[in-house]
Amino acid sequence: MVVLHTPRLRLEPLTDAHLEGLHRLNSDPEVMRYITGRPDTLADSQLMIERVKARWAEWGYSWWAFIELATGELIGAGCIQHLGRVKTGPLEIGWRLRRERWHQGLASEAAERMADFAFEDLRADSLCAVRMAANQASGKLMERLGMHYTGMEHWYDMDMARHDMSRADWLLTRKRRQSLRP
Repeated sequence: MVVLHTPRLRLEPLTDAHLEGLHRLNSDPEVMRYITGRPDTLADSQLMIERVKARWAEWGYSWWAFIELATGELIGAGCIQHLGRVKTGPLEIGWRLRRERWHQGLASEAAERMADFAFEDLRADSLCAVRMAANQASGKLMERLGMHYTGMEHWYDMDMARHDMSRADWLLTRKRRQSLRP
């Protein structure tokens, strides 16, 4: 299983050990507002972990727990998976973060590292993301990541705004990010 690192986070594959932290994240109505529209039950979070463990075993990638290095707490989760959860679908990136960690750059930090994994390790040609149209914060993060809005599509039983990024987009955005770092 693949563990990823950022300056403030350790991204580790979701396992049963993450159930309590994942449920804390997924049971917050504000966190889930633009994901499913409703908070998850403990059983929902357990089912998510079961699905994710199976995908890690089959595909070698799926959902990570975002562990904050300073506290050791699960503060978010994110994925590289196939859009629609179908192996023939394009690779999708996604994330969610505990509400008290919003607006600190942590979602961007994790998303950049997951995108790097998709393009460097998985050798992806492209990456997509979907969001509810009203979720402007995720749309802005997708743009900062180098993604471009490509239209409305129906995914996960909802009409969603889709964003895409090619390998060339990623390389350009990564080069720009590196030039801004001291």
